[in-house]
Amino acid sequence: MANVIVIGGGPAGMMAAITAAEYGNNVTIIEKNSDFGKKLLITGKGRCNITSSLYMSEFIKNTPGNGQFLYSAFQNYTNTDIIDFLKNQGLEVKEERGNRIFPVTDKSIDVLNCFKSKINELEIKKLFNTRVQKILVQNGEVLGVRTEKEIIQTDKIILATGGKSYPLTGSTGDGYLIAKNIGHKVTEIRPSLVPLVIYEKNECKEMQGLSLRNVGIKIIDESKNKLIYEDFGEMIFTHFGISGPTILSGSAHLVRYKEIDNLMKEQKIKLQIDLKPALTEEQLDERILRDFKEFKNKQFKHALDKLLPQKMIPIVIKKTKINEEKRVNEITKEERRNLVKVLKKFELTIKDFRPVEEAIITSGGINIKEINPKTMESKIVNGLYFAGEIIDVDAYTGGFNLQIAYSTGFTAGSEV
Repeated sequence: MANVIVIGGGPAGMMAAITAAEYGNNVTIIEKNSDFGKKLLITGKGRCNITSSLYMSEFIKNTPGNGQFLYSAFQNYTNTDIIDFLKNQGLEVKEERGNRIFPVTDKSIDVLNCFKSKINELEIKKLFNTRVQKILVQNGEVLGVRTEKEIIQTDKIILATGGKSYPLTGSTGDGYLIAKNIGHKVTEIRPSLVPLVIYEKNECKEMQGLSLRNVGIKIIDESKNKLIYEDFGEMIFTHFGISGPTILSGSAHLVRYKEIDNLMKEQKIKLQIDLKPALTEEQLDERILRDFKEFKNKQFKHALDKLLPQKMIPIVIKKTKINEEKRVNEITKEERRNLVKVLKKFELTIKDFRPVEEAIITSGGINIKEINPKTMESKIVNGLYFAGEIIDVDAYTGGFNLQIAYSTGFTAGSEV
């Protein structure tokens, strides 16, 4: 029986502690907050998108940030395993659109309580309101930890302190400094699954709060005419730019794109929105012709009500360069074609990412080259393991990041 300290009481840390205890170890969780799972409570807008129902082979495809590194961890602990764990704790789950799995109660607190009751059942020791200052190492092996209060000796340590997103939940990047102090490299910390700032700020401001559903988006590097990301679904306009599921997933690709900061400064990264993805340009032209017949004596600005949300109409008109006072029956074929182009490629220019504090997940972290992917053990310090968001891995929305937490937590916990 080994003495194991888990630093961090989020989903990765809790899973690591539970697994290590089930394997017969003497486990202590050290958490700087007054309770576990503060960030877990706000996931999925307070409902907790537990995982995805996709095959585990699809999880790597949905992890643009070093997905291949997680191959073993995803095999060790799957989406079926976490669902079974919750069911054994008395919590049923349900599937919603986009393969998303939620608790039937729609309450993240119920998911957290499953972890907490298992921790209590296994009599895992808990140290709350305790911040680890340093991991103590001698001759390349862990010796223990130093907190503000004491030095605790141990055989094994699992570092699961999370990233830098949502710092109010305790994710303030402490783990990166702790790991750096014992020789680990930390790749650049960037926001991922984060809203995007747009150069055409005034246009977005005019449409603030407008949610578009069933639209196609493309993010394009104009300097190479290269498609970076493509998606279909929902997005929303904000006072600074754009957000929503498709945009957040797009940001996860964008953050790892080469020279992205320079390209955004040079205004070379474009977002194209297909407002009518179900129609070809020809079909859309026919649809507009029908509307124009119906509104033939109206001004152009009053002829788009059936086609577009009210808030979008002035912006679309501006982009078409058609005089808004012009009567519909005076609009030329060329002008109408221009309207079709704007509707199929409504273009905005991406300026920046919102700060990491607003991100759902952190891109960057402990360099994966320094971690054994089969065990999650450090290649630099014997007896030190990593789990969760502290590792340089990140995925799309849809339950994938939480699955990374369970899978890496389980792997580390089963190997200590």
